Amino acid sequence: MLIVEDGSIVAGAEAYCSEVAADLYHENRGNSVWSAVTDKEAALRKATDYMTQAYRGLWKGFRVSSSQPLDWPRANVQVEDGPCRNIVAANTVPQEVKDACAELALKASSAALAPDLEQGVVSETVGPLSVTYSQSSPQYTRYRAIDMLLRPYLAGGGIMSKLERT
Repeated sequence: MLIVEDGSIVAGAEAYCSEVAADLYHENRGNSVWSAVTDKEAALRKATDYMTQAYRGLWKGFRVSSSQPLDWPRANVQVEDGPCRNIVAANTVPQEVKDACAELALKASSAALAPDLEQGVVSETVGPLSVTYSQSSPQYTRYRAIDMLLRPYLAGGGIMSKLERT
């Protein structure tokens, strides 16, 4: 049975999204492929594992408890909504985090989210076809839709920050 984090620091939590919530998420978006997934719980666990591995050092704020099994809930998370700033309640998992988990679970149901990497091919010719890959392109898959969904909850990188006039 899947143990879902609801913001109350659930012991043994292993996912941000329940199977029922993932079903509704995909149904509302017309993702009929999800209904054919045979082990949705495993896919949701893999999605949450990926989120932990990919975003652990990038989340805003900090974990509410050092003993909690997942990165959410978090304290001191401030998100901007236009000109307003809101503090995310420290006893919640934001809907966007749950949605990202559901979206990644669909991808995890058919492929590894973080596959092992191999040396990139610079040029390859098979018969009359020839392909040359950019040496600066990443070897790994980036889930841009997930990054955009989670953007409000991720700390900015680099030295850039928003300037405000007083």
